[in-house]
Amino acid sequence: MTSPNLPTISFEFFPTKTDAGHEKLLATARQLAEYQPDFFSCTYGAGGSTRDRTLDTVLQLDGEVKVPTAPHLSCVGDSKAELRALLERYKNAGIRRIVALRGDLPSGMGMSGGGELRYANELVEFIRAETGDHFHIEVAAYPEMHPQARNLEDDLANFVRKARAGADSAITQYFFNADSYFYFVERVRRMGVELPIIPGIMPITNYSKLARFSDACGAELPRWMRKQLEAYGDDLQSIQAFGEQVITQMCERLLAGGAPGLHFYTLNQAEPSLAIRNNLGFAR
Repeated sequence: MTSPNLPTISFEFFPTKTDAGHEKLLATARQLAEYQPDFFSCTYGAGGSTRDRTLDTVLQLDGEVKVPTAPHLSCVGDSKAELRALLERYKNAGIRRIVALRGDLPSGMGMSGGGELRYANELVEFIRAETGDHFHIEVAAYPEMHPQARNLEDDLANFVRKARAGADSAITQYFFNADSYFYFVERVRRMGVELPIIPGIMPITNYSKLARFSDACGAELPRWMRKQLEAYGDDLQSIQAFGEQVITQMCERLLAGGAPGLHFYTLNQAEPSLAIRNNLGFAR
């Protein structure tokens, strides 16, 4: 694993709906495990819709693939009893890291989400109250502002609340402008938050999917990148080569500027993230 003086490298997966998809996920995880990442993480569907699949995937990645794996845990739609039971399952299985989120609201669900806890800072406090220091708790950070935040100042205050509730570190939403990351970190440092903030990195492999996803989650796709990607049309090879180059350059700048690590959103694929990682010169 990475020494304290080197950047951390981690990879995120999403639980699949089919056996074939799950086998592909495991094959991808085994390939990435050869490069000794610090941890994997596994997402949790809107309103806890993938609760069981997330649990099964996390236990398999941690127990069989032998990489420490952090489940995403959200409070939307879950009662305290359900959250308590999940925490107990993870604790008994030897899981030591959790990504604590408010979670996405399923369509038709009100802003309260139907759970007893409404916000991520309340979930962090709950995990700490239930399990003490057993879990390393990651929270989310939004360098370009959460899409549902009223304004940037409110969003920064929300992050500070999560940090002070007992979080150990943070992983950002992906972005394509390193300055947004550096500005976010500078602002929260001035507000007294010193926890490590790890940039989330999204490899570029498909322009149309990336554009839709970015518009939905509030990640800014710079105009010059959109225009270049549009110019490639259906030429996936050129899109991927361009994406690998610009994301590698951004990661180089992030690490040179003091980012404590990189967290890759793999979309259950190994090669795009590995290409960037290897371009950065990390030893196997």
